[in-house]
Amino acid sequence: MRKRILVVTQHFWPENFRINDIVEGFLSDGIEVDVLCGLPNYPKGEWFDGYDAHGPFEEHFRTAQVFRCREVPRKGNTSVRIFLNYVSWPWNARWALNRLPGGYDAVFCFNTSPVLMCWPAVVYARRHHIPCVNYVLDIWPENLYSVLPVKNKFLRSVAQGVSDWLYRRCDRLIAMSEPLQKRLCERTGKTTADVAVIPQYCEDFYAESIEDAALAERFGGRFNLVFTGTFTPAQSLDTVIRAVCRARSLGAADLHLLLVGDGMSREDLARLVDELGAGDCVTFYGSVPAKDIPRFTALADALIVSLSDSPDLGLTVPAKVASYMAAGKPVIASMDGAGFEAIRAAGCGPACPACDVDALADSLVRLYRASPEERARLGANARAYYLAHYRRSILLKRLETFILDGTVG
Repeated sequence: MRKRILVVTQHFWPENFRINDIVEGFLSDGIEVDVLCGLPNYPKGEWFDGYDAHGPFEEHFRTAQVFRCREVPRKGNTSVRIFLNYVSWPWNARWALNRLPGGYDAVFCFNTSPVLMCWPAVVYARRHHIPCVNYVLDIWPENLYSVLPVKNKFLRSVAQGVSDWLYRRCDRLIAMSEPLQKRLCERTGKTTADVAVIPQYCEDFYAESIEDAALAERFGGRFNLVFTGTFTPAQSLDTVIRAVCRARSLGAADLHLLLVGDGMSREDLARLVDELGAGDCVTFYGSVPAKDIPRFTALADALIVSLSDSPDLGLTVPAKVASYMAAGKPVIASMDGAGFEAIRAAGCGPACPACDVDALADSLVRLYRASPEERARLGANARAYYLAHYRRSILLKRLETFILDGTVG
């Protein structure tokens, strides 16, 4: 009999999240899948074409049945709207569980923020006596504080208690790194047998090199430093913008930062660019479909990944590290912890402490002045590390095995 998995995740197709590809992988491997998710409005908080507050609430993604639930969109990305978004979807999803046809062998929660996202998964799994497996992508409440400035001690204690309570009630947890595995074991009392380390893979298309003549014509002739992804305070892109300006003043005259994406920090970053008079060296390109990202990585002379200096963000390796390495280009990092160590281990580019503008600027200047042969060597190191550590086929199989059998394989 074919295995069946219920996937619980607030964010799903047509939003750009890796869970879309994971579901495709499950289906290709003969696993039947239903998905419980929200109505697409991330990251701007505006309904995607074809969706609004009235649905649709049921549709198909490939052969997977998709069940959508209402949520308050995060329009404007204010603290109040984000809070309402965080609590509205899990509440509605909890009461939508009766819509599901059942017959599942396991529940799998792809747990980006908020941690409350796994609550309906826990409820369903306990009700039907099947394992609940939670992929912890944003550890809470630490990740919450990188987005919402919660200072009240009582509210922080509530967030800590709720987060730990939910993690403990999942039968199995998946961590992206060994430091995160250790933290989750300490907080939940679980052993490493129930907290597996499975890094996020990247889709195979990130390893493609797609030359785009229009992009080359528009941005060619400069040293293009490319960032792709979501703009939030956790990414500390203000550090990157300041470092680019500093590096140009140190002699990297043709250095150009191309920001591909969008998010809650977009307006603040645009104001910073105006304040620094950096409009000639920073371009906001906007969001593009995930499969278009190789057009930008092919253009790049180097790719940059950054995080704020919150010690808890250092527990994980950002998903974009895998996709950057797959592109076979030099990768420069401004972060601490597991991501910093991954870049150092790969030997694919300079790794600087988080939020250190001067260190990042100096590293940018060195990479800018490096020979084409040296940058090619760094890019080759990146690709080799991707092949050894972030291959989709290997990590997807480990994920399936842990969800269904409780072993890593």
